[in-house]
Amino acid sequence: MKSHHITDLIKQGENQSLDFKFEISDSRKIARTLVAFSNTDGGTLLIGVKDNGVIAGIRSEEEKYMVETAALMYTRPMVRYATKEWQVEGKTVLEVVIAKGDERPYFALEPSGRWMAYIRVKDQNLLANRVLLKVWEKAPEEDGVVIHYTEKERLFLDYLDRNGTVTLAELCEVAGISRHKAEGLLVDFIRMKIIEMVFTEKEVYYRFRETVQ
Repeated sequence: MKSHHITDLIKQGENQSLDFKFEISDSRKIARTLVAFSNTDGGTLLIGVKDNGVIAGIRSEEEKYMVETAALMYTRPMVRYATKEWQVEGKTVLEVVIAKGDERPYFALEPSGRWMAYIRVKDQNLLANRVLLKVWEKAPEEDGVVIHYTEKERLFLDYLDRNGTVTLAELCEVAGISRHKAEGLLVDFIRMKIIEMVFTEKEVYYRFRETVQ
């Protein structure tokens, strides 16, 4: 069988920039994936492909409109995307390509009525935390970051140097500061590209940047 664009993608398996959906039954859930890709590095959504890579094909034309509904009604700012239909193994696969957004953060409307931001981590869509939201909020600011090196900053950096990572809760305890102040401290050091945040399914932690650019 000749190589095909879609089958080549499927061989990669689901990852940070690729997601498979057997079908679309809820536009809100698709909205989460759209904003997660937009908030991270962009990505491709293949509809009509099972999690194990088996091509099932889209079940109806309605699925295309559900993607449109997800973007129009359940993302803010509205996520931009492009679609293309492919015939593979006698079945129709819908490819949805989402670029990295330039208006981050993007939010998806939850059934509760709340707007929540997601990011893509490996093959999962995870909630963005308050620290990342504040980093995005301050990103357009042209002024440099000014940090007053006090005892709390010293305690933070010493702890990070000894332990390699720190969580928000640990920083509050080590530096003896409130959660609000700890978040602000982390935001400043992230914007200065001294530390980076690492998202996992269970927690978010912070470490020195592996490469300082």
